[in-house]
Amino acid sequence: MRVFVAGGSGALGRQLVPQLVARGHQVTATTTSSAKLGLLEKLGAEAVVMDGLDAGSVEAAVAKAEPEAIVHQMTAIAVGHAGKADMKHMDRWFAGTNRLRTEGTDHLLAAAAAAGVTNFVAQSYGAWNGLRTGGWVKAEADPIDPMTGTPAEPGMAAIRHVEDAVVKAGGAVLRYGWFYGPGAMDDLVEPVRKRQFPVVGSGAGRCSWVHLVDAASATVLAVEQQAQGVFAIGDDEPAPASEWLPYLAAAAGAKRPMRVPVWLARPLAGVVAVTVMTEGRGFSNARAKRELGWELQYPSWREGFKAELA
Repeated sequence: MRVFVAGGSGALGRQLVPQLVARGHQVTATTTSSAKLGLLEKLGAEAVVMDGLDAGSVEAAVAKAEPEAIVHQMTAIAVGHAGKADMKHMDRWFAGTNRLRTEGTDHLLAAAAAAGVTNFVAQSYGAWNGLRTGGWVKAEADPIDPMTGTPAEPGMAAIRHVEDAVVKAGGAVLRYGWFYGPGAMDDLVEPVRKRQFPVVGSGAGRCSWVHLVDAASATVLAVEQQAQGVFAIGDDEPAPASEWLPYLAAAAGAKRPMRVPVWLARPLAGVVAVTVMTEGRGFSNARAKRELGWELQYPSWREGFKAELA
């Protein structure tokens, strides 16, 4: 089918576009930078520049592509857009992405409606941000933690907007776990090697990880099956920070991470980082495996980290 990928030059888009092309789909992929048009063309897509925050730009790009499916992968998390990762000031770090998940989502849904497209798949996030009550691993019916009163609150509100708007329109929302893989390892591993990424407190907080190749394959299935509703897209092993962080350090050839108490980490790293480390909730991938027939190349972050850092 004709598939329109909004945000095709990001870390996930660079895995998604060639997988769609390999399965016979005709792909139009967007970027905000004309410098990346050549990259998208090499991946097999027809490349276009589009501003996801400009309703006219979105409407024109979608109308010209005449797609049968639209995939929303627009974010502004890359260093060039948002600067270095900063969980202490997550509201500032994610400001651009939050706008793309609210205004950008609305623009894309409006363009889809104008073009008669009902097959719509959008990016959401479900790594450590499950509601912090009850069990450590959540399902799609469980809400995202609103993180009220923290710098993550605007981001969680933006995620809820994506999920509510897309599901209401009859589309699918994919709650991706924490990405790792090509183009997503340096920012993760660099602070680990510098011993700037400690285990905080108990380290009991769970996180769901997903390799970018597996995230892309789940997305392809959602498009092809015209999926509807919310799907958690993480690997088989949501894990506590006290397990995955030392393992990541070992795989990277780094020293074992330090362990710091909550009282010290809170003023240095911020309340969001402390929450991730001590109270985070991951998500079960059971629905995606059952309903989409999703099979993971890396069922666990253990084998995935090792493969990426070999």
